[in-house]
Amino acid sequence: MLNQSAPNNPPLDKAQALAALNRILELELGGVVRYTHYALMVYGYNRIPIIAWLREQAECGLRHANEAGELITHLGEHPSLSIGPLLETYQHDIGDILRESLEHERQALHHYHELLNLARDRSVLLEEYARRLIHEEEMHLGEVDKMLRRPGELGVFAGQ
Repeated sequence: MLNQSAPNNPPLDKAQALAALNRILELELGGVVRYTHYALMVYGYNRIPIIAWLREQAECGLRHANEAGELITHLGEHPSLSIGPLLETYQHDIGDILRESLEHERQALHHYHELLNLARDRSVLLEEYARRLIHEEEMHLGEVDKMLRRPGELGVFAGQ
């Protein structure tokens, strides 16, 4: 049961955990829309592999949103029907898209860390979920960072 914590640890704050999960759900659904839109707006010689990658990111966001929603219903609550913020910058250069993606993924990472802090030593289920998604988001951030570097550059992207 999610409300049972380890001995000598306070119980999970269910309301805070649900709020964090709903923020994650909304942000991930926003990412699905964002990446789908980006894939539609890519032009040029490298379009095919880039849109394939963007669509893969949209599918990943949908998986993450589904997982968050399943945890919300596992806790006996109703998942949010809202979608996270959608900003249309009208900047569709691949570099602009990747920089916007980097910011979106940083926000997601922040929300997963927030959930981890709430769940730590209170819910193994939520703690392990948050840790796994933090791992995935950090890997994704590293991937986007590498895509933003100039060929041959080893250091992290200067725009961080």
